Order: sequence, then structure tokens, then C-alpha cells
Amino acid sequence: IKSYYVLSAGVRRCSALSYSESHKEFTSKRVRRKFIDFFKEGHEHRVVSSSPVRPRGDPSLLFVNAGMNQFKPILLGCPDPRSEMASYRRVVNSQKCVRAGGKHNDLEDVGKDVYHHTFFEMLGNWSFGDYFKVEACAMAWQLLTEEYGIPADRLYVSYFSGDVANGLPADEETRQIWLSMGVRPDHVLPFGMKDNFWEMGETGPCGPCTEIHYDHVGNRNASSLVNADSPDVVEIWNLVFMQYNRLENGSLRPLPQCSVDTGMGLERLVTILQGKRSNYDTDLFTPLLTAIHQCSKAPAYQGRTGETDVGQVDMAYRVVADHIRTLSVCIADGVYPGMTGAELVLRRILRRAVRFSTEVLQAPEGSLASLVPTVAHILIMDLINQNEAQFLSSLKQGRRVIDRTLSNMDKDLAVFPASVAWSLHRNLGFPLDLIDLMLEEKGKMVDKKEMAVLEDEYERVLDDEDRVDQLDLHSLAELQSQGVPHTDDSPKYCYSLGTDGKYVFQPCRASVLALYCDGSLVSEVSEGQRCGVILDQTSFYAEQGGQIHHCGYSLQDVLFPVKSVRLAGGYVVHQVTAAETLRTGDQVQLNLDEGSLSVSDLQQVEELVQDIIHQNAEVYVEEIPLSKAKQITGLRTIDEVYPDPVRVVSVAVPVSDLLNSNSTEQASVELCCGTHLLRTGAIRDFVIVSERQMVKGISRIIAVTGDEAKKARETAQDMQEELESLAVQVGAASSLSIPAAQRLSKEVGLLMNVVDITPIPQWQRRELQTRLKAMQKTSNNTIRKLEIKEAALKAKELLVKHSNKPVVVDLIHTDSISVLMKTVLQLSKSTPDSMVMLLSHLQFSGKVLCACQVPKGSASGSALKWAHSVCARLGGNADGSTDVAKGEGKAAKLTDITDILHWAEEFAQNKIRKAS
Repeated sequence: IKSYYVLSAGVRRCSALSYSESHKEFTSKRVRRKFIDFFKEGHEHRVVSSSPVRPRGDPSLLFVNAGMNQFKPILLGCPDPRSEMASYRRVVNSQKCVRAGGKHNDLEDVGKDVYHHTFFEMLGNWSFGDYFKVEACAMAWQLLTEEYGIPADRLYVSYFSGDVANGLPADEETRQIWLSMGVRPDHVLPFGMKDNFWEMGETGPCGPCTEIHYDHVGNRNASSLVNADSPDVVEIWNLVFMQYNRLENGSLRPLPQCSVDTGMGLERLVTILQGKRSNYDTDLFTPLLTAIHQCSKAPAYQGRTGETDVGQVDMAYRVVADHIRTLSVCIADGVYPGMTGAELVLRRILRRAVRFSTEVLQAPEGSLASLVPTVAHILIMDLINQNEAQFLSSLKQGRRVIDRTLSNMDKDLAVFPASVAWSLHRNLGFPLDLIDLMLEEKGKMVDKKEMAVLEDEYERVLDDEDRVDQLDLHSLAELQSQGVPHTDDSPKYCYSLGTDGKYVFQPCRASVLALYCDGSLVSEVSEGQRCGVILDQTSFYAEQGGQIHHCGYSLQDVLFPVKSVRLAGGYVVHQVTAAETLRTGDQVQLNLDEGSLSVSDLQQVEELVQDIIHQNAEVYVEEIPLSKAKQITGLRTIDEVYPDPVRVVSVAVPVSDLLNSNSTEQASVELCCGTHLLRTGAIRDFVIVSERQMVKGISRIIAVTGDEAKKARETAQDMQEELESLAVQVGAASSLSIPAAQRLSKEVGLLMNVVDITPIPQWQRRELQTRLKAMQKTSNNTIRKLEIKEAALKAKELLVKHSNKPVVVDLIHTDSISVLMKTVLQLSKSTPDSMVMLLSHLQFSGKVLCACQVPKGSASGSALKWAHSVCARLGGNADGSTDVAKGEGKAAKLTDITDILHWAEEFAQNKIRKAS
């Protein structure tokens, strides 16, 4: 620390001059790039791309609102040990963030001042069990004062002053670090829990933080303005030291591994470095404000606030500029204006922007959308292009579903089936208001009450699924310290297709390694307790990658139905309610639900019920003594206390006949106080739409009747026709181009999703699913063959061009990394002693694909290092092995590609020269 202080003190004496000169130099792009390069090149941090603003698997958030969101699994101690994330130690990135709705909500403040935003970029660096307070403070100070040239006397740092109620001492360690680095004592300020103790949520990792604040005015002591909501003294960087874990009872426990999480708003930093007082006066906003002025009738933006902003004109400028950035980024990341959750918030943002644009700025209709190219130029053109292409395919499929449903509806019927609309929303990603608009064009509308029922059912299912015991990070650390091995889940792939068309899953015998109950590891659980069971091996699939978990049961001497299966830090946790005492070390047999009813079983059940409906049999009801009722053969009862006398309901056979001891007639008979049809013919039709095995030998069936049954049959017929059409196309797919074959494969996948969710006869669903799976396999095989064929042609051309060169580096045209990799492999097969690298430049997006192979056992270097070096120069990354690797980067111009080809070849030649 002392040696660092000497360096930083010297910088402070000359920083004022360099800072004044820096205003012209620091474009927003350069500020962002310098931050990333400082940690990547100077301090060996790994660059991790920004996650989308839609949170991945985190229902607690509407939007990603901080850089740490995507790293939660590491902070909670539960990353999949096989994942890339598990290897993260030092990380840097610039994260897209949205703070609108939920806990962090800046929506209503946007426009009123010059620094609030709903969308912003969070620059951050992280340490996961690597460096801690000393290094974090030193790197932050070096970057701000040396690299960015900010005068040290303009900076103030705060630290945690402690909290008696939580038993937390003052963070004197951090205070001493800042003082030892030469920060003046009157610039190092203590604050309490509100300002300088950061928590992820009500529970979870937390710890003291130290914030760096900047004084816009300078040449004074501004310590009294720190954390005082002064626009002149603003926080620019927060360094969080995660030392504790907040438990559900409110107490704090030290974390098994300390981490550093820092965050600095790009917009605020750029404002400082460009010598401005408003974020809206920087190059992140000025082009946008100019574009807004050009399409409005309002005077130019003047940066006024409060009472000086007559008519709220400048406020309107700021609202529209901020909101169009948020809308563009969110839509590019797959969040569309809608009616629930994040989509509803985005809808509010859109309508707020429209109101200020049209009413205050007097801009004509369409002006808001005309600003997107300006935002895209600054931020996101590639993202919008990608999402447009993705949604167009879904739009085409959804339009077909809507048109087919409408053609089968009564033309005079104005209400569109809510089940179909919900399927479009959940499976094809259609925003609900878009569905409304598309139907409005056809003079139809969705039954809102029925839609609300479906939404409530969906939310209820989600809530039920979420109520599972998740391993906390202390328990994970305890398992690891005890040497408990990760769960071997390879048996989940041990299944085959039987001769009857049904899948056969092999039983799996396993040992109980650990039990997790009420937030801690236990050695045994009693009957009726809900717990998480960790086994040495499992045949169950844990929910991940978009596929739901397997259902089934474990068998000791009794059945333990498995409610859910989750993956946490390499351990597969089976959620069960113990049917008897269960202990660590016990042996259990795992059995998957395979579906106890075959297609023919389902058809027979439907036919049996339909026969009874067609008979129009009478339904008999009679009250008799309970003792007599219990003598009826075949009577269905449940574990319940019945009244005496009791109400007996029988179909087709009078109750008096059933009481006759000589009667051999079979009948559907039960004890029931419900209201029943008088004759079975009133049912009209019957279709089983769902069947799920609860435990072995017992299935839960859901059926529909009447018009709903008719609709289910007609929908299934439509899907059958759609399948037949796709089957013809799949059969002829070998003549298609690779992109066309890939689109066709996606259409098969989309139809599979619709078949899975839409109410149709279950037996027909099974048949459709079987055929669609076979078609998907055929389609994938076709794509692979087309790729091999194209790769062979390209490899042949390259072989002629390069003969037997020791290093082959070239550019080919393909949009597919798979084709690129196959071409490399085929070329390497023909020239086994050559180092081969091929690139492909996607000119529209600027993306560069890279694939390479080096001779096996070659002393001339690693394929992964070669690919990584090339992709790093293009701002990207690579993965692979010593022999084979692939990756990607970015290049704006073809000249950049020419340069990188030369560089890649020279890199390989140097490796060969050194090896020889």
C-alpha cells in the first residue's frame, strides 16, 4: 500500500492539467473501453459480456438492475461446477441495467433532474474469492486518478461506520487503506447502514461498502455535501465487500468466501470526464436530443430544470431521450410492451414517452420510432437486427395459428379462444397487447376473464414450483468441506425406445448422501417433513436449460413422490415429503414417471365414456343409510367422514337394484353431495386432454366436455394438417439451403411447443409428439449432412489454394460456426501436418466467426491459445482444447479482417519457428 501511495501522490500533483485536457479526448466509447482494458490488460480480469436486461431464472427481478445480477449463482455459492461461471475469479464488464418498477425504480424521477435514468450502463469489476479490500481500493484509485486523470482533491470516499443493532463494528480496515494511500483524512467519511452497507435482498450475501464521490465545483472542502443529495457532489463508484450472509431470521454469518462487487455508472463518469454538469450534455445523449428537436415543433434543448423549465419542454426532451434508449434496449433483449410484469412497465415507459413527445414537444405520430436509428447508432443496431429476425419466425407461426383458429370459428362469434391466445403468449413470446391488436384487425377479441383464469393458474403453478428448499451457500460450503461428491446425473440419459413406441427408463439405485431441511443439513427427517435429498447418483433430470425437471418417485419400503428436482453447485436436490423416516446412508430406488396409460389405453377410456354418453343413460340419486350404502359392490369412496343417511349417485342402474344382493350389474356409483346431470347425453362429448402419473399405477386425468371437447378435436386436426405439411417439407429438405433447412427445423420445434401446451386429445398429442420428435431428428440430420457437404466443397477449394502449407489462414463465407468448424476439420484431415485457421465475416452484423485446429501433439502451440489470441484482438473470446478451438469477435470493416488474417498467420509462424 505504501509504495502505491508514493505513485498516486505523484500523480495528484500533475493531474489537474491532464484532467482539463482530457475533456476532448474522453468519448463515451473510449471511457468504456479504457475501463475494460484497465482491468483486463493491467489486472488479469476476465471480460464477461453483459447479460440481457431480462433476468435469467430470477423471478425476484423485473429487469437486470445491477452488474452483479448475472453473478448471483457465484455469490450464493451454487454455480454449476461444470459451467464456465464456476471458474470465474476476476471479472470485468459493462452491464446493461434498467431501473424501472420493483425495488429500484427511477421512472418517476426521469426528466425532473439531469442525472436519473431508467436505462444505464454499469461498469464493474469483481473478485470471487481472489483479491479483497486493499487491491479493490488501490485499483479504483489508480484508474480514476491516473488513467482518467481526475484530480484527487475532487474525490471523497465514504466507509461503513458500524451498526450496534446488527453487532457490526466500523470498517476501520477500509478507512486505514484509504488513508495509507494518501487520501486526506477530511476526505474519508463514515456513514451507517443506509449509505454504506449493501445487501442483495432481505436474505443473502451482504457487506460494508466504500463509495467514491466527486465534487463538480472543486477548490473547497465539500465533505458536508457527501450523501446529502447535492447535485454538486455525486457518488460515482461503489465498492462492495461481501463478507456476510443475511439469514432468514435476520442474523448475519461470515461468508465462507469473501467477494468484491463494484459498480460505476458509465453515464455519470462520462459527464465528469467530458467536463459537464448534466448526463444529457454528453455524447451519449446530445445526438439523440438533436434528433428529437429535428422531429418536433419545440425550441432546442437548453438543459433547464424546475421552475426555469417553462412548460416542461426540457423535461420532455430528457424523458423522451431516456425512454427511447430503454425501449430500444429492452425490445432488443426480448422484453416487449405488454400487460404483466416487466412488459407492463415497458408499456408504461412507451406511453409516457408518447405523451411527452406528442403533447409537450408537439412531435408528429411516428417520431418516437424515428429516433431508434440514432439510439442504434450509439448502442444497439446489431441487437435489434437479431431480435427482429428471431421474432419474424415466431410471428409467421403465430399468424398461422390465429388464421387457422379463426377459420374454424363461427364467423358470428366475436370471442377468440383464450387458451390459444395464452399459448401464443407463453410459447411463441407474443406480447398480450400484440395479440389483442392482431385480433382487433379481424374484428375479434379475447375473453379477458378466461385469460385472467389462465394467468392465475400459471402464476399459481409457478408459486408452487418456487416453494422448494434451495441449498444455501453455507450448506453448500459445508458439503464441499465434508468432501461430499457432486451428484452423478449421467443415468438420466439411460433410456431407450421400446417396441410399443413407449420410452423405457432404467431404474436407478442410489445412496442418500445428505438431507436438507429448514435451511440446514440434517442427518435424518421424519414422516411428513418436506426436505431436499442429495444422492450419489440420479436418473432424474434437474430443471435447467429451458427443460422442466423429471417427475417420479423414490422407493425405500414406501413411495416418496419427487415434487421437483433442482441443481445447486453440482448437487442435484430432489424435493420430497418423507413418507417415513429417511436417513443419510439409506438406499433408495429411483423410478421416473413414464406415463402409465398408452395411446390405446387413452383411446379406450374415451370410447368407454362416449358409449355411456351416447346411451343417454339416466343418473339415479337416492339417500339411504350409510351401513346399506357400504354394502354396494364397486362403490367409490374417499377417506372422509360421511353423513348418515348418505346420498348415493349411480349411472344407468337404479340404486335399489344395486342394493339387491343378487345383482351382478356393473355401474359407476359413488357417495356424493354434488349436483349431477340428469342424463349422460347432456355431456355431448368427452376428450381426455391431459394424463399424468402421480405414483405407479395411479394417473391424474383432465378431460373436457361439450363444445370444449369439440374444439379440442378440431384443433388437433388442424395440427395434424400442419404436421403433414411440414413432413412433406422435411422430406425434401436435402435440396434446401442451410438457412432454409434451419428455419424449417425451427418451425418443427415451434409446432412441438404448441402441441405440448394446447388442449387436444391426449392420445393424439402423444402421436403428434412422437412424429414431431422423429421429424426434428430427421431435420437435424439433414442440416448436418448439408453442413458436411458445404464444408467438403469449401475444404476442397482451400486445399487447391493452399496446397501443403504449414500454416493455412483464410476467410470463407458462411453464417454458421458449425460449417466453419467442419471445414477446418475436413481441411485438416487432408493436410494433417498443417495449422489451420478459418474466419468468416458476417458483414451485416460485423460479427467474426473463428475456428482452428493444430496437429495432434504438435510442439507449435495450442489451438485454444491461437483462437483466443485472435478473438481477443477482435474484442471477443474463444473456447476449445489444445487441438481444436472456436470463438468469435467483431470487425467493422473488411480491412480489419485482412489485418487479422495476416496477424493470425504470423502468430502461428512464430510458434513454429520457436518450436523448431
